[in-house]
Amino acid sequence: MQRTSQISRAALDGVARTHETRVGAHDALTARIVTTGSLDANVYSLAGPHTTSVTAVFVLLHGIGMSHRYYRRLQQVLAGYGDVHSFDLPGFGAAAKPDRQISVAEYAAVIAGTLDELGTGPVVVVGHSMGTQFATELALLRPDLVSHVVLIGPVVDSARRNVLIQALLLGADSLTESPAGNAIVFTDYVRSGIRWYLTELPVMMSYDLEKRVSHIAQPVLVVRGSRDPVASRSWCQNLTAIAERGRFLEIPGKPHIVHYGAAARTAAAILAFTLA
Repeated sequence: MQRTSQISRAALDGVARTHETRVGAHDALTARIVTTGSLDANVYSLAGPHTTSVTAVFVLLHGIGMSHRYYRRLQQVLAGYGDVHSFDLPGFGAAAKPDRQISVAEYAAVIAGTLDELGTGPVVVVGHSMGTQFATELALLRPDLVSHVVLIGPVVDSARRNVLIQALLLGADSLTESPAGNAIVFTDYVRSGIRWYLTELPVMMSYDLEKRVSHIAQPVLVVRGSRDPVASRSWCQNLTAIAERGRFLEIPGKPHIVHYGAAARTAAAILAFTLA
């Protein structure tokens, strides 16, 4: 049975207030490279305090062309409540570039292998943009490794599955992102390189997120910023309804990289969802 529900504003506000006392308490990143098969993933970890009632481990998966860097604010907040592992996936950020196209299923296998190596146990997996595809596939590939799934600004809307349309939407989004957010986006695009971006773009465009989400047994939280032109409200609400245990949250006034511009609010939603 499909179920759609909302996270209450009171629950979000309560967790957000607690966050304010914890941000910055854990800011020493541990970086490592984990090889699965022939593919390297760079993992940047913040250890949690292990003194709170929240015992979840959080995993952050970036979108196409991006890296762990735009998760830094969210990672710091979540580290007040548990260990947080943020990835540079093969070909992106500081991770080595493969010599061939990598499928979403292969990315999920790399993530699973890395988590096995780290010995994390079940995690709350958080994906943004194309990272929602990786998070979804991981939940299906290794349900034993995933307790909750968080999809932030999910792609690609089946009603707008066109490269030109997506490019125009991303361009429009850049006009509403903060200067700091845009600086991370554009420098990460340069680091990734146009060749690798174009290599993986067909993979992102062809992934049927709706179909795959319908098979997820774990609880799913879909998050968008109210000013996000890429992940529309109707698309996100549809994904929520498709999920067997779906919830939806829209954060007012924020664009596509909502987790960067509203890190505390996004973290509050994730924690309220995890505790529900």
